[in-house]
Amino acid sequence: MEHTSNLPQQRVMPTLRIASYAKSKTFYVEGLGFAIDWEHRFEPHFPVFMQVSRDGMAFFLSEHKGDCAFGGLVHLYVPDVDAWFAEFQRKGTAVQEPPNEGLQGLRSMTVVDPDGNKLQFHTRLDSWRR
Repeated sequence: MEHTSNLPQQRVMPTLRIASYAKSKTFYVEGLGFAIDWEHRFEPHFPVFMQVSRDGMAFFLSEHKGDCAFGGLVHLYVPDVDAWFAEFQRKGTAVQEPPNEGLQGLRSMTVVDPDGNKLQFHTRLDSWRR
């Protein structure tokens, strides 16, 4: 039996490929409200590998060519996707697909970062049953 009491709540950490630290920092921090938890570079002019987080959700952003390809997809479950949509509208953040109920049991919206990575924000509908 596995003891999970010492494990973080989020046990999978996705990585998205980015081309420009400056553009991605502006998008994720100012546009989406994430915080940069830490950044790492082997040398000051080398590519960045960093972690961003918000409301208990975290993932990595990497400029390293060998880590992953551009165009990734991350699903983020939030308490109220419509509140997130309203926040993004206030900030002027482009939303590719506004909140809708196209996926069974979910209310979802899609945002695309400057490098073509998709972030789908979901809220489970109260009426959904398995």
